[in-house]
Amino acid sequence: MTNIRHRNVIDADGQIYCCLRNKVVTFDTEHQNTYCSGCKMKAEEPRGGIVTCEWEDLRPVADPCVVTDPQAEWKSNQKRQIVAPPFMLESHGDLNDDAVNC
Repeated sequence: MTNIRHRNVIDADGQIYCCLRNKVVTFDTEHQNTYCSGCKMKAEEPRGGIVTCEWEDLRPVADPCVVTDPQAEWKSNQKRQIVAPPFMLESHGDLNDDAVNC
């Protein structure tokens, strides 16, 4: 997977979606000092009302991904795609649906 740049536009309420915390947060000095300063996803210093982060995004999004609605971004990130590892896709001739008891 490739890392995607996320350009989070600070909304009218001063909020952005924070991937590290997986929630919508108020982007203020306290948040920057407590979370952004040591975050591995931080890509650039915030400027012009935009906070740029970079992380592996499994969704089919543009690069960069411009986020203008932090609530919608949070909601979109709650959906997870589960990909089965190759060994689970192999045919098992001795098993059928009735024999699997998990």
